[in-house]
Amino acid sequence: MDIKQLIYLCNLERERHFGRAAEASFVSQPTLSMRLKNLERELGLSLINRSNNFDGFTPEGERVLTWAREIVSVYQGLKLEVESLKHGVNGTLRLGVMPQCSVALPALLKAVEARYPQLDYRVAAMSADQLLEALNSHTVDGGIGFFELTSLRELHFQTALLKDPGVEALFNPAHFPVLLEQESISLTTLASQPLCLAEPTRYFRRYLDGQLRETGLIPRVIVESASIMQLLQSAQVGLGVMVSPCGHLLPELMQNLARRPIEMAPMGRQAALVIAEPGRASPLAQHFFDEARRHLPD
Repeated sequence: MDIKQLIYLCNLERERHFGRAAEASFVSQPTLSMRLKNLERELGLSLINRSNNFDGFTPEGERVLTWAREIVSVYQGLKLEVESLKHGVNGTLRLGVMPQCSVALPALLKAVEARYPQLDYRVAAMSADQLLEALNSHTVDGGIGFFELTSLRELHFQTALLKDPGVEALFNPAHFPVLLEQESISLTTLASQPLCLAEPTRYFRRYLDGQLRETGLIPRVIVESASIMQLLQSAQVGLGVMVSPCGHLLPELMQNLARRPIEMAPMGRQAALVIAEPGRASPLAQHFFDEARRHLPD
């Protein structure tokens, strides 16, 4: 058994296709298939369900995959540590982020850049379930999202809690002058406006829908999108009112928009920056986490 076989196995899990897994591994498909069959022979176990195409992993394969992810993560962390000893902290940090979390991520990355200018980032938008799965399988190095505190404790993540500054309405005052007259906006007033909201599968949207439902309000959602930029542009042109956690957007993006806090109960989940527990987090993730939490609002 060697590390490349385990990397091939992890790539096959991610790609769910022999050809794409071979491309990700920088080998030919016959080479990848042969090396994985050699691994099965050495272990004396069938790991992969094979038909004409990839058909998932056997129960034994799933167990071996758990170990393979851990070993590959440690191996990659070792490589990054060696590089950082030779050249300083550098490499690509993989971040999973839930949309509309209560921090402006680019501003945080810019602050970290002052300490680690050679650090690059690959940022993926994920749902809550996808983010937890990615953190547990080490397919991301860190995550920013809304979490149940009990889950964070049970999974032993290193956690930097994010301040909950509340929720605000963003709108073009030329199209919604009545909202300018109020210091804060009630849910009743909010529901009477056309709204620009994230998709219903997102946690922040479910939280908002739940608050409206409890008061018996059914708003008109004029624009619904997974793209924050589409929602922001819709608010800019006066199509509707965007609802967002305070602090999520950079002020420079909100030119010509007015802002008012919305009278809502706090979220049930806690916004947080998380990485794996000490000893399991990659050196790159640990360096980022230690520096990033210095720049988070108290």
